[in-house]
Amino acid sequence: MITRLFVAGGCLLFTLATGKVWANDPDTPFKQAISVKYPLPDELKGSTLKKVVTDYNDIAYVLSNKGLYRVSDNKLIRDVRFRPLAQKIPVDITAQEGAGHLYYLYEDKFLTNGYAGVPYGLLPKGKFNMLAVAEDGTVLLAGKNATGLYRQGKLINIPAPGDALLSIQAKDGAFYGFSTRGVYQLAGERWEAIHKGNNLQSVAFRGNEIILGTANGYFGIDKATGDSTFGMQTKVPVQNISQLAVVNGHVWAGTPIGAFMKENSGKFRYYASKRWLDNDQITGITADSEGNIFLLTNSGLNKIEFSTQTLEKKAVYFQNKIRDRHIRYGFISNIHLKSPGDLASAEMADTDNDGLWSAFYLGSQAFRYQVTGDKKAKRYAWEAFEAFERLLSINQLKGFPSRTFERKGYKNSDPEHWRDSPDPEWEWKGHTSSDEFVAYIFIAAVLDEMVAETEGEKKRVAAFMDKILMHLLDNNYYFIDVDGKPTLWGRWNPEYINMYPETIGDRKLGSTTIIAGLQLGYALTGKEIYKTEAYRLMKEHGYLKNILVDYNTIKATPGFKHMGIDLGMGGWNHSDDEMAFLTYWVLERYAFTPELQQQFKGVILNHWQLERPEKNPLWNLITLATAGTYDEAATFWYLREYPLDQVRWGIKNSHRKDLVFLPDNFRGQTTTELIPPGEQPMHRHNANAFNLDSKEQGTSELAGDEYLLPYWLGRYLKVIE
Repeated sequence: MITRLFVAGGCLLFTLATGKVWANDPDTPFKQAISVKYPLPDELKGSTLKKVVTDYNDIAYVLSNKGLYRVSDNKLIRDVRFRPLAQKIPVDITAQEGAGHLYYLYEDKFLTNGYAGVPYGLLPKGKFNMLAVAEDGTVLLAGKNATGLYRQGKLINIPAPGDALLSIQAKDGAFYGFSTRGVYQLAGERWEAIHKGNNLQSVAFRGNEIILGTANGYFGIDKATGDSTFGMQTKVPVQNISQLAVVNGHVWAGTPIGAFMKENSGKFRYYASKRWLDNDQITGITADSEGNIFLLTNSGLNKIEFSTQTLEKKAVYFQNKIRDRHIRYGFISNIHLKSPGDLASAEMADTDNDGLWSAFYLGSQAFRYQVTGDKKAKRYAWEAFEAFERLLSINQLKGFPSRTFERKGYKNSDPEHWRDSPDPEWEWKGHTSSDEFVAYIFIAAVLDEMVAETEGEKKRVAAFMDKILMHLLDNNYYFIDVDGKPTLWGRWNPEYINMYPETIGDRKLGSTTIIAGLQLGYALTGKEIYKTEAYRLMKEHGYLKNILVDYNTIKATPGFKHMGIDLGMGGWNHSDDEMAFLTYWVLERYAFTPELQQQFKGVILNHWQLERPEKNPLWNLITLATAGTYDEAATFWYLREYPLDQVRWGIKNSHRKDLVFLPDNFRGQTTTELIPPGEQPMHRHNANAFNLDSKEQGTSELAGDEYLLPYWLGRYLKVIE
């Protein structure tokens, strides 16, 4: 635990039991990718969306077979501003090189509204279907087996290349044509081939390079000589590249299954699924002057907007979001969306672990209050605690905590474990598990330390914990439900704990959680029975030895069954990681002796080293607060990458060619490196962060409390300033 604070050189620092000094890290602004989707107006649904272009005003235009549309006030609307053009349907549009004026090509003319509307040219009807405009105003036109230059009021017909052009572009005063078989440059009034290839699909410029996309990746050539500048890039998220753009030096690629961008580090950012796009079939790419990317699909327009954020700004966003739609009777609530992705259709519903999830939010408000003194944070923490207290009072059992509660007739999760309350208007859920017990000890610890300021407030927290612990002591370390039987997972009795070999994590975890709880009970109430019982379990039943088991020895150990469930089967239990790290806050900080505290630090470090590849900021910061070390870079990376969109969409990454996959393993680590949270399936901290795919349908939304807790803990520990 933190031993002292001091100021050095005007900067607040702190030391931990390790003696290491950590400096506060400024909350520097960063760019956060945010998805913006522009729904199609009714009259455009089912139409052909042909092209997307941005002009120098950063207005995005979409050309369709039903007319020209533009983005205005986050909507896609028909562009009727210029009355002479309002009812006309362009054949093509483009932005002039350099100046960025929008040019229109019609069947028999081209024009622009820039330059006071002067540029204008009459053309043979139906001959051309593409145009490009150089910075000096020269216009290149192309159609089936025809190309031409319009310069100084005259159309000059130019023999077309031997193969059909897919696109034409102006770059650095020169014109280029691209086909599936080659790249051509206009030299005077004739085309010269500068590169011959096969199955070319897309093109973009980067400095003196031309980048070419194919069905098998992309490669680069020199735009003057056609010589290779880099070979075929195949280790990309999706090899079939139908669209290319270069924005601020970064290659952007559109594919049939999403878009990706190459970072300066050489890694790729992948934008796919309804988290980012209305559908994954990319048909066009453009960008505005701020570097925001517009991605056209066959059914809509999307923008990847890079918003300037700070960690604090994100915390405010999640705080407001939670208060707006995620508080149910004080609990943090998952919400169901009756219509996929439609937050207006949100309904709050109970879950199996309302207490565990609510511990994240209550904890965040406790640390927030300790850091800021904000009375709202204190109110929200006590409001959540009221829900925890009612878990005890809503049922007819002494000291037994319900899983959750709801007004009669509206229960949602696991319906067979609901019971009638003495209050006829309510029902409560039994079957309470060890997950919930972890929540109780964590919130009691942080409330007592961070929020409770009066004797009455501290007694209130102590009474809550005392009732639960006495229920366990009175019932031989079992949660005894209304049927008089132990719940499936609410078991800490030595007979149960020690029936598992040391290679099954339940033995270690169960010992850890109950010893932490008894330590806390003694600290809060002063009752000697809690200390006596803790030492009895540690000495007579080997609970200390169980706690000290090396996490590296946990492995698949089939054949050890509990109520028909083989707990030695399957892979690593990531839910146990969540339970363990929340418990570590209590285990180390409330240790009876310095000797025990040092042993517990070793336990935490042992676990953290295994978990380090997952880059979990909460595990990192709890380890820092208790054992004195953490992965600073991973912590800030995760918090910055954590997505604002918490809707659980279906996600797929297992097809990606840029990832290095690992063989199947016990921990379920699928790749050598963790992909960013914004590309992962949306999950809580009890899931495997290395899961690559999910089949969610956008019918639920998480709250964001799992961002708030590490953020405010980081503020409390002064590693975030």
